[in-house]
Amino acid sequence: MPTRRTILAAAAASAAAPALAACGEQAGAARMTRQARRPPGGRVNLVFWTWVPLQKAVALWNRTHPDIHVTVQTVPANTSGGYQKMHAALKAGDPPDLAQIEYYALPEFMLVRGLTDLTAYGADRLKKHYVDWQWQQGVFAGRTYAMPQGSGPMGFFYRADLYDKWDLEVPRTWDEFRQAARTMRKRSGGSCITAFPPVNAQWFAAFPWQRGAHWVRTEGDTWVVDLASEESRQVADFWDGMIRDKLVATVQDSQSSFFKGLQTGQIAGMLGAQWQDALIRGNAPGTKGKWRVAELPQWERGEHASSNWGGSSTAILQGTRHPAEALKFAHWLNTDPASIKLLVEAGYGWPSAKLDLKDSPLGKPDPFFGGQVYNEVFQVSDRNVDTSWRFSPTTTQSYAHIQDNIGRVVAGHGTIQDALRDAQTKFVDDLKAKGLDARSA
Repeated sequence: MPTRRTILAAAAASAAAPALAACGEQAGAARMTRQARRPPGGRVNLVFWTWVPLQKAVALWNRTHPDIHVTVQTVPANTSGGYQKMHAALKAGDPPDLAQIEYYALPEFMLVRGLTDLTAYGADRLKKHYVDWQWQQGVFAGRTYAMPQGSGPMGFFYRADLYDKWDLEVPRTWDEFRQAARTMRKRSGGSCITAFPPVNAQWFAAFPWQRGAHWVRTEGDTWVVDLASEESRQVADFWDGMIRDKLVATVQDSQSSFFKGLQTGQIAGMLGAQWQDALIRGNAPGTKGKWRVAELPQWERGEHASSNWGGSSTAILQGTRHPAEALKFAHWLNTDPASIKLLVEAGYGWPSAKLDLKDSPLGKPDPFFGGQVYNEVFQVSDRNVDTSWRFSPTTTQSYAHIQDNIGRVVAGHGTIQDALRDAQTKFVDDLKAKGLDARSA
């Protein structure tokens, strides 16, 4: 596995490989990956940590691949404990063979040498099966360290019945979005066009991303943090105005009050990722047939700029004794048509595999969305994600500063511009605390 210094050197020449070296070494995995010899006729047992309900797909694998058995173990989702558990297992020398790791967290695991170099086991021969920008999320210094699993291209879920009732056009630009929100409040007696989650930095980041901002980049050995660019300021001003004028419901997404708002029409839509279709379907069943999906509003009419919220890889952690078998399973899980069908039904997100939409379960008219083939919208969105957006190895803790600050703004203290400027300083400090060179833009 390349050293962090080697990865840094490659980063200087490749925008796809973040600078992950430093003057000091970080604590890493207690043992290195090694391919164990399998006795003739013997069975390999793999353990897979995930928070997504993948059991049906894994059960299908186990039925059709009796020589490689996979056991799914559920861990807490992302920042609520799952990653801490993975890091602890790496340090203890007892990691699972595979783990679900979101794209934004991959640099964090690379920093501590927590991922297996899959290029050494033939992973690069599989690249042609995947959406390129998702594949690149697991590539560092030209070598592959994670298999893409799924992403979250953004769109606008909205209640078509309410738009008809209040004689509203679906907004195509952000200016139209603001005006539609004002009109909706008047004609509905108080309904909001969308929710603004007070503490969800990943959700908020999707909008500067769409605008063309780049919160982090590398210059040689140095990480450059820029949360206060002109693009980010435009987005901050927009949402400051929406919050100030009470045009959005400041409730946390995926909580009971949010779903109640969707059911009652107090919240008439949501700017969200493709995987939220399953959450709406499961938590607002009384609204079946009333939903539609449109592209994100645009800053310039006629554009199709998009971004992403979420997205995960199937990573093979450092220390496994069966990397070749784990890679075989990870590739099957994310590209086999029968597996993808089961994963889509489980609501795991937009697939990482290249697929013909009309021949997949995602390409069918959906009664919940009034017969719309709504994933056609997300296919356009996925094709227009700005793939130059980067994540730092401190995204988990640095995004926490952003959402804490924005939470205070929603509570009436300061502006989102102020929140981003303050978070930028803390973001730089986080990187320096890892022994990395960093500065503000």
